[in-house]
Amino acid sequence: MTTQELKDRTFKFGIRIVRAVEALPRGDISRTLGGQLLRAGTSVGANYRAAAHAKSRADFIAKLGIVEEECDEASYWMEVIVALKLLKKTRLESLRREADELLAIVVASIKTARPPRRR
Repeated sequence: MTTQELKDRTFKFGIRIVRAVEALPRGDISRTLGGQLLRAGTSVGANYRAAAHAKSRADFIAKLGIVEEECDEASYWMEVIVALKLLKKTRLESLRREADELLAIVVASIKTARPPRRR
């Protein structure tokens, strides 16, 4: 997958997160959880874009680490939303799967970018 393809994919993920948050019922709990999901989910693409413009390998790895954390956090908030039955599991199923796939890609990229360890 090219850098541009991953930029596009993380951007679309963020848009889908926005749509999911818009679908939440009105109320204090939904507003709070939705805000958390919105911040984490849209941060994935923004931070991947920053990683693509990293100034060094260490900077790239550090920024990808942020992408990893935000992607995992978005997945967590989706789990909470489903557990509380604020949205149906089927409504978030493909979005959670995309979060898992993006997370796997980012983790693999971090491992690839790390210099080999000396023994």
